[in-house]
Amino acid sequence: MEFLKLGMLIMAVVVAAVALLSFPSLERPWTLDKLLSGADSQFADLVLTDALIYTSDHSTPFAEAMAIRGERILQVGNFSSIQGLIGRKTQVLNLKGKVVLPGFIESHVHLISGGLQMVQVELNGVKDKHEFVQKVMKAARGIEKGSWILGGGWNNDLWGGDMPVASWIDDITPDNPVWLSRVDGHMGLANSFALREAGITKSTPEPVGGNIMRSSSGEPTGLLIDSAMELMLPLIPKASTHERRNAMVRASKYALLKGVTTVVDVGRYFPGAPGDLVWEDFRDVYEWAYSTGQMHIRVCLFFPLETWTRLVELMKNVGRALGNWIFLGGLKTFADGSLGSSSALLYKPYLDEPNNFGLEVTDHNWILNNTIEADKLGVQIAVHAIGDKANDLMLELNKVLVSTNGVRDRRFRIEHAQHLVPEATICFGEQSVIASVQPQHLLDDADAAIKKLGHDRALKESYLFQSLLKSNARLAFGSDWPVSLALNFSFEFAQYNPKMLKIYPFITHNLTSYVCAFQVADINPLGAIKAAVSRTPPSWSHAWNPSECLTINDALNASTISAAYACFLDDQIGSLSPGKLADFVVLSTNSWRDFAEEVSASVVSTYVGGKLVYSEDWAGFYSA
Repeated sequence: MEFLKLGMLIMAVVVAAVALLSFPSLERPWTLDKLLSGADSQFADLVLTDALIYTSDHSTPFAEAMAIRGERILQVGNFSSIQGLIGRKTQVLNLKGKVVLPGFIESHVHLISGGLQMVQVELNGVKDKHEFVQKVMKAARGIEKGSWILGGGWNNDLWGGDMPVASWIDDITPDNPVWLSRVDGHMGLANSFALREAGITKSTPEPVGGNIMRSSSGEPTGLLIDSAMELMLPLIPKASTHERRNAMVRASKYALLKGVTTVVDVGRYFPGAPGDLVWEDFRDVYEWAYSTGQMHIRVCLFFPLETWTRLVELMKNVGRALGNWIFLGGLKTFADGSLGSSSALLYKPYLDEPNNFGLEVTDHNWILNNTIEADKLGVQIAVHAIGDKANDLMLELNKVLVSTNGVRDRRFRIEHAQHLVPEATICFGEQSVIASVQPQHLLDDADAAIKKLGHDRALKESYLFQSLLKSNARLAFGSDWPVSLALNFSFEFAQYNPKMLKIYPFITHNLTSYVCAFQVADINPLGAIKAAVSRTPPSWSHAWNPSECLTINDALNASTISAAYACFLDDQIGSLSPGKLADFVVLSTNSWRDFAEEVSASVVSTYVGGKLVYSEDWAGFYSA
């Protein structure tokens, strides 16, 4: 009897289940797939096999297989250790020996500005006046009268050193204002139309902290240097919200093409620029992208130091991240200018300008007071410093932070750390200061540094990557993409520093009203790694200071796990370790030896959170 009751009960359950499954209007709380998914939850969604995986994890540097479930890594190791995670729904990807790396982390970019300039022509690499004029002529064709022709990237050193003048381009741009910034962004050329629009004449006084270059008769030649650019840049139209959103998406896709899965975006912020620009982009672009599912890469944002109270309040309200896509990194400011414009702050004068020691861009006491307050509340600080004296000042500032606010894991960052007295490398290590550096810049700077600093000084002080590592400092690689930009500011020198002297031009623009030309310091981590390993400028046959060359492993770590550490994300990304987000790239090579020696591979595919987001086989994936 009990057996009969049990049989009837089982039959009733079966009938009820069939009814549920066949009743179309009933919303089922479960399905057959969901029922079976419990059994599959122990298995991976994706397994890589027959791969040469560099993990950036010192506990397991290399592996041949990796298992991923959802957006995170389950296991990394040999195939036998992964095999048990392969279920009937697992996608198994045999990579036939190809090299796999953690997704690259770009430690210093201006993402939206990079996206804006991608749709415009460039003046980089121009080697003579004729080519310069031809580029501008091409940009001027077909545009409406009165529309701006903006651009940059020119480097007069490439054609012997003579500076361009307005008369080069006046005849081909009689009805349009032109502004073309130099590669370092610290000077620009205006045509006569633009000079008239800005009201710059023979009688215009020299601005504090800048120069209007003049002919022997006192007439402006068209060149405006440093703060003199403030006379021109406010005239340039501003980019719309729609254009900035498109620029962010465009730049993100370009990053994926290069294997970059995370960037540290230091924003549209330069000395003299209002801090609101970065906050406008956070509100109008990043929050929009997060809420609408338009984030393609992970972004760590740095905000202007003068807005530190605003960032602290935001962190109180939303925490330090929006999901796994947008991270609120910290604050940034500027200590000096650049070597190319002879405004990097140095102990000794420039060789070609014996009375020039460079420039303290932002008042040091102002930096100190504001960093102490922000640091007290646990916010990370990053400071732009290029010259040897500027770097030492920032190392001393970090010591003051420690003595004032106590010892903690603050990961103070110095952006660029380009020229250092040898003793400074030891201080970086002793103080656990991050050196956020741009290896590709050394390829362009080698000749200029020797010209401006002298051979011995340039050799001993420039791009000391190996010395920094030997001193136990952390390196984080970036590109500063893009280098040369122009910006529409309502330029008011910040009240906190009435002696602000340097302005980095940066373009915000209305694409319907003008054309721009730019130099691109390419977002290219494989290029940065190769530059750090070889240190060989394009026109050289040997390395520039070979004792500072890095090994391939050290260079890879600077683009992955150390870069993640530099922005407090090493618990989430930076290495292919169990539990971390599954961001990785597949390269074209299947030879580690060849890759280590030549760094000549290309990116075949990029994955973010275990999902394929770029493949070289996808026609039309990226289009400017």
